[in-house]
Amino acid sequence: MRHLVASRAVVMVASSIVLAACGGSPTASPGADTAGQGGSSAATSRAAKTYARINALSGKARTDELRKCAEQEGKLSVYTSNTDLDDLVKDFEDSVDVTVSVYRGNSESVLQRVLQEQKARFHGNDVIETNALEMNVAQKEGYLSPYEGELRDAVRKEGQADGWTADRFNVFVVGWNTNLVKPGQEPKTLEELADPKWKGKVSMEIGDVDWFTALYQHFLKQGKSEQEVADLFQRIAANSKIAKGHTVQGELLSAGQFAVTISSYSHTIDKAAKEGAPVAWKPASGEPVQPVVVRPNGIGLMKTARNPCAAMMFVDYVLTGGQKVLETKFRVGATQEAAKAIQGLDVVAVPEQELLDNSKKWDDLYARVTQSGSQ
Repeated sequence: MRHLVASRAVVMVASSIVLAACGGSPTASPGADTAGQGGSSAATSRAAKTYARINALSGKARTDELRKCAEQEGKLSVYTSNTDLDDLVKDFEDSVDVTVSVYRGNSESVLQRVLQEQKARFHGNDVIETNALEMNVAQKEGYLSPYEGELRDAVRKEGQADGWTADRFNVFVVGWNTNLVKPGQEPKTLEELADPKWKGKVSMEIGDVDWFTALYQHFLKQGKSEQEVADLFQRIAANSKIAKGHTVQGELLSAGQFAVTISSYSHTIDKAAKEGAPVAWKPASGEPVQPVVVRPNGIGLMKTARNPCAAMMFVDYVLTGGQKVLETKFRVGATQEAAKAIQGLDVVAVPEQELLDNSKKWDDLYARVTQSGSQ
């Protein structure tokens, strides 16, 4: 469940040290470099020099040098939780003579693999691409190298993180079944869904502690008291059916098992609507329920990258042509141009550092809220 990710991610940082001491990564090889904090000093030095050299360039000079150097390396290893990465990889490989290998897992397993391999002094990946929380843990451990330049500057401010850069956003929105919620009857505010008339017609997702934390803090900043915010969510939960997993929840919304989802991913609803499902998150007239909550999903350069030029070229690609590929998958890109779906909306970012620092507080608080709903 997503609401346990914050706790698990912090635990994994400590547990990976034990795992490494007890035998290391199952992918480690006898030829792995010796390493200290942040990976091998030799590997880090090689990659750092390359990153610094490329970061000093811009425009065509940067592109030409990256291509030449990346094709000399000829390989790239990416660890990701993005289920839509295959199309990006294919497009990238079509444009440059580099062979890309991909390890895909959920965000927790991607982070765990990186942590185990780095502690075991094995450098399996050049690039990591996953959720913000896990990216922040990798950065805290000292495994990421800064990515700089005009392409990063074009990313929305919510995605310009310390040590990594957003390449896409998960956007939490209020969605509805258009057969059950007629035009003009759509909720206009989150507070409306606390009204008893929505009893049994709403769905909450059991793991959305990040969405919950973002809105909880937002309402406090708007002047509501702690008690008022807690009561609001309790009343919404009392109207709700609790689902596990956004994909399942989206399928149930399409099937009419409930009328409204309170924190669906926009891309889940947009994709289903394109395929003919009776769902929407934007009314035909007017604006969607706001604020919308965004959680960055990021991409980062490994300090110990064996193929630093290919790594940088891939990040450059993901923030340019790759943004258009993501759009075909109904994803919300990270650049100002690619994030058209949320331009002009009231946006609240997930407070990732707060979730890292006080994970148990928010896990427990959201668990109490969802207990008010029906399973």
